[in-house]
Amino acid sequence: MVHKDARAACDSGQMLDAKPVTMLRGVGPRSAGKLHQLGIQTIQDVLFHLPYRYQDRTRITPIGSVRPGDHVVIDAHVDHAQIRFGRRRSLLVQVSDGSGSLLLRYFHFTGSQKSGFVRGARIRCFGEVRRGPASFEIVHPEYRLLDEGVEPGVEESLTPIYHSTEGLQQKTWIDLTNKALVFLRQGCLLREWLDASVSPKIRMPLAEAVALLHRPPPDLSLAVFEQGEHPAQQRLVFEELLAHQLSLRKLREQHKQQPAFAISRDDGLERRLLDRLPFELTGAQRRVIADIEKDMSQPNPMQRLVQGDVGSGKTIVAALVALHAIGSGFQVAVMAPTELLAEQHLKNFRQWLEPLEIPVLWLAGRHKGRARAKRLEQIADGTARLIVGTHALFQEDVAFDKLGLIIVDEQHRFGVHQRLALRRKGASGNILPHQLIMTATPIPRTLAMTAYADLDLSVIDELPPGRTPVRTVVVSQSRRDEIIERVRSACREGRQAYWVCTLIEESEALQAQAAEETARLLQENLQELGVALVHGRMKAQEKEAVMAAFKAGEIDLLVSTTVIEVGVDVPNASLMIIENPERLGLAQLHQLRGRVGRGSIESHCVLLYHAPLGQQARQRLEVMRETTDGFLIARKDLEIRGPGEVLGTRQTGEMQFRIADLVRDGRLLAEVQRAAEKVLRDRSQAVEPLIQRWIGEREQYGGV
Repeated sequence: MVHKDARAACDSGQMLDAKPVTMLRGVGPRSAGKLHQLGIQTIQDVLFHLPYRYQDRTRITPIGSVRPGDHVVIDAHVDHAQIRFGRRRSLLVQVSDGSGSLLLRYFHFTGSQKSGFVRGARIRCFGEVRRGPASFEIVHPEYRLLDEGVEPGVEESLTPIYHSTEGLQQKTWIDLTNKALVFLRQGCLLREWLDASVSPKIRMPLAEAVALLHRPPPDLSLAVFEQGEHPAQQRLVFEELLAHQLSLRKLREQHKQQPAFAISRDDGLERRLLDRLPFELTGAQRRVIADIEKDMSQPNPMQRLVQGDVGSGKTIVAALVALHAIGSGFQVAVMAPTELLAEQHLKNFRQWLEPLEIPVLWLAGRHKGRARAKRLEQIADGTARLIVGTHALFQEDVAFDKLGLIIVDEQHRFGVHQRLALRRKGASGNILPHQLIMTATPIPRTLAMTAYADLDLSVIDELPPGRTPVRTVVVSQSRRDEIIERVRSACREGRQAYWVCTLIEESEALQAQAAEETARLLQENLQELGVALVHGRMKAQEKEAVMAAFKAGEIDLLVSTTVIEVGVDVPNASLMIIENPERLGLAQLHQLRGRVGRGSIESHCVLLYHAPLGQQARQRLEVMRETTDGFLIARKDLEIRGPGEVLGTRQTGEMQFRIADLVRDGRLLAEVQRAAEKVLRDRSQAVEPLIQRWIGEREQYGGV
């Protein structure tokens, strides 16, 4: 039966992007408020809140054929039920169907619920099969008790599952989408902004694709949707990826239209620094410097991302291009995510620039009172030519004299708003500074094409000569004593080692060795060696003193947390032990491993894991053992953890897709880029509506 409001509202063929969600029967101000939190304001928004997966409740599965991980409907009889008391009270219900038996486990239940599970009662339930202590089991299945002789049907189509928020249950989403689909069937329109001339993927009508994905017909299998191959999925995946691409291209065009200072090359300062270096630049470094110089010579702000694997020499590239800005009369700001990394940059820039009579200033959150006031004065009057710091650089009381270039290191660790704040702060009137963004975390091509399409990209794909690949072994904690002896042997031969722990203080819950406890035990076992500790809670001066002593060779073994992940360069360190590597992502493990192998000595990394390993952890450690190629590691990281995790926790909300999957759908990106150019050229009126449909208020995320 069609609701009369829907028929009346759509007789004129009105557009669903113009109809507020409150036109759906039963959606009042309170429900509308919850929907607005999810970015849903119109009926079109409801229809584009697409299912993220499906459940197959269309058939009954015999218990004898279930496997762990299956989501199944079973029809069985209750054998017995009992309440088990232990660390956690639970209701256990044994059921069987003639082909086998399994256990239903409930941690939350009532007395009346328990009394319903009488021996012989017939039960229909749905849930995920798990491997229990004694048999297969389903924890908290959905269920209903059936009268004998009653044969209730199964679902006629796949059951959609929607992302939700507190107060909106799956039944609510089924109800909302049912009502929205009524509007669609009664003549209200989803505006078609694309057609097959943009891409063959656009053949299926938009309304047909949306309706099919909300209510798949009974003849479609779950496997088709899991593989993302159905034409309806491909139609909407393509449009969503295109909307993201258009959003970032739009930001790119906006950047290009803003004015910036044109910065010319300063051959004199560059030559003076190059003459002082004890090494030659690689071809890749020279190529990237040329890219940056060309960008900065334009009267529009540079937005360039430089990727370079661990040890590829990004910092000297940053120093050389900074000289061009300084030689042209501008200031340069270098921002790093941690004080330890910022201090490493400070040391390098002072070593390279101060002999050229260029003052380098350090600004951190710990600078207070008179010391801070003096630094702020030097930044404001232009005395400080290059300023190194953390997020302290964009605090309100920092005012630059003439900021021409911003260098942001490990940019994925900053929130977008922090990067934008520094960019705005550096503006001279309406003239913006150039921005160079660096990362040692290789970004898979599919992610770079999607997340950073508003940036120009340069890759330092060549390591300096003399670097030896690090050999990696994966070892159980049970062989800990052997590893301690290996450290002793390496240090006696004059080399140095890192021992990395993932926590500072003991935590039974995480089963990780604490850095402080590890340092104490290693000092007891290796009394003839110099063993020191560094972690993020130490005062900056303490950390700096320990790192300086380690670099000078006064410390043999440095026990640390992951604060040494980036920026620390000690060529004599040739051995690294990483405790509990199963707790870290591939990118972080790769960064840590990059602290060794920085000299000509063969280096080793030992991944000291805590058994048992989960499947994902086992995959990660296997990848680390097999390759040192950062880009291959990054691609595997994307496959295992997904784009939100790879980009970093601060940006997980910025790469959420409604239906696209970068791993599964990455093959479409080249075609999406071509389509974006076609739409921008021939259908500019479609750009804003497509962005609004798929991204809405999240469009600003790309503005780095």
